Amino acid sequence: MPRVATKVSAKRKAQPGSLPFTKRNYQILGIGLITIILGYIALAQEPWDGTLPLVVAPILLVLGYCIIIPLGILYRSKAEQPSTEVSATPESKT
Repeated sequence: MPRVATKVSAKRKAQPGSLPFTKRNYQILGIGLITIILGYIALAQEPWDGTLPLVVAPILLVLGYCIIIPLGILYRSKAEQPSTEVSATPESKT
């Protein structure tokens, strides 16, 4: 019985352990980096007991480090999510 040659797909599939970043991921990470830089700039402002270094800077830093950067790493659009459907009837090999 001759073997049937199968076509090799040119499209690379994402490996389960890899993080496929898209343009949107890099945009979110860039926003997070800008937020962190603005937080450190606000932290360095005079006077040291003012509202900007004591209130605004910590808010910007926590927002950047704890919310925006992890969101940029974990973000995946709904169109890219793989389907996890299991067929109800298994195919039999004869």
